[in-house]
Amino acid sequence: VLALGHDALGTNLPEQKTAVTKTAKAIADFIQDGWQVAVVHSNAPQLGMIHTAMNEFGKQHEGYTSAPMSVCSAMSQGYIGYDLQNALREELLDRGISKGVATVLTQVEVDRDDPAFQNPTKPIGAFMTKEEADKMVAERGYNVIEDAGRGYRRVVASPKPQSIIEIESIRDMVDAGLVVVACGGGGIPVYKTEGHHLKGAAAVIDKDFASCVLAQHLDADALIILTAVEKVAINFGKPNQTWLDSLTPAEAKVYIERGHFAPGSMLPKVRAAVEFAESAPGRTALITLLEKAKDGVAGRTGTVIHQ
Repeated sequence: VLALGHDALGTNLPEQKTAVTKTAKAIADFIQDGWQVAVVHSNAPQLGMIHTAMNEFGKQHEGYTSAPMSVCSAMSQGYIGYDLQNALREELLDRGISKGVATVLTQVEVDRDDPAFQNPTKPIGAFMTKEEADKMVAERGYNVIEDAGRGYRRVVASPKPQSIIEIESIRDMVDAGLVVVACGGGGIPVYKTEGHHLKGAAAVIDKDFASCVLAQHLDADALIILTAVEKVAINFGKPNQTWLDSLTPAEAKVYIERGHFAPGSMLPKVRAAVEFAESAPGRTALITLLEKAKDGVAGRTGTVIHQ
């Protein structure tokens, strides 16, 4: 399972179109080497763009019902998957590889009683004035925060993923030899209500934790988390900064406890890697740069987490 960060996708339409071409080459390297691959991607800039666009539309059309976060998440999966699967299909055909590539609109179940819903912290969408923010709170029940003097932003919860609703379809496609793009942006967060009904949640699931759950469900050998640095470091940005080649889960937990990894940045990546490495014997997690992924699997770079 390959988990793509923001750098692999860009932050707007033209950037994404360019970025996925480079990203497709890195993914195709694994496929050419015989790996079965499933891809998970981030979606923060794209989700924010869609959320903002839908809100602006609502301001101009009286009586418009704003799109819930779950719908914005679904839109982002389709938009990113469209570009990513086309770029990957083209790259594979250019290499003489005939292999299906498909995006699965993926719902991920969360616990409606997850404590994260009582403390929403994930900023989403555009900055607002105090007046605009107060209006959103009154009319739509949004949670908002003042963001470092730059204005007000909506915040949503970031609950832990529990299970993947479409896992059987994803597994069947991977077993059939397809390259699957799934759990985009961490998945569309849903929870179960009466009977078999699924209700969308106003939340954003961390894509690294969703990647970990997907990798476990697919019985993957490796979870590769691709980010903006080549290796994980302790004392990051300090004179005594130290890059780490490998970690056991126990060692990683000590560094986590000592606060070496920033929340919202490296911390969820390390936690997801540890969870996957501990989930069964022989499972390995790797954290590295997109362009270094193949070298990382070969043991030449990156930070490897294993038992």
